[in-house]
Amino acid sequence: MRDYRVITAAALEGPVTVCRPPTPKPVTLGSDALDVMTDLNRVYAAVIEPQMNVDAARTYMIQRGVRLLFVLNADKTLAGLVTANDILGEKPMRIVQERGIHHDEILIADIQTPLAKLDALPMSELAHAKVGHVLATLQDTGRQHALAVDDAAEGKRVCGIFSLSQIARQLGVSVQTTEVAKSFAEIEAVLAAESSVG
Repeated sequence: MRDYRVITAAALEGPVTVCRPPTPKPVTLGSDALDVMTDLNRVYAAVIEPQMNVDAARTYMIQRGVRLLFVLNADKTLAGLVTANDILGEKPMRIVQERGIHHDEILIADIQTPLAKLDALPMSELAHAKVGHVLATLQDTGRQHALAVDDAAEGKRVCGIFSLSQIARQLGVSVQTTEVAKSFAEIEAVLAAESSVG
């Protein structure tokens, strides 16, 4: 460590505070849609390979604190998506019964939603959209997640994701994310109650 000098430390005295980022602005249905989008240019997406088994994927979801994983091919292109509902729902049990295999033999490729069945919201539309538009879109599709895409030189690129549970948190609404229809009803009820009070 000859090339590096020791940094002189200073003793802490008197009142000392800890830096905190600014409080995020409150989100409402009229807020910009991008205020509730996870920007994949700033946050690493949780990705998985199609050959991974469902138990390992579930553990990975828990470790990352996410309910959706991007499934990538060997060339790092998108193969599909897998959600917590895919892993914990009826798909795995149906495969076990149909194929006569053990649960730990089920691969992500067996239960993922393939690329051909995915759709996404264009960033050109989202740039002018509000949170209410995103919620209406999620409700219309019956999904808990929506992807945002932009056009790059090499083709379409997923650059963001909307999550019903994250939007609810940012709106200050507590919802159960296991049932999409119930979740929307809970959000609408809380927001209606707040608007009648204010």
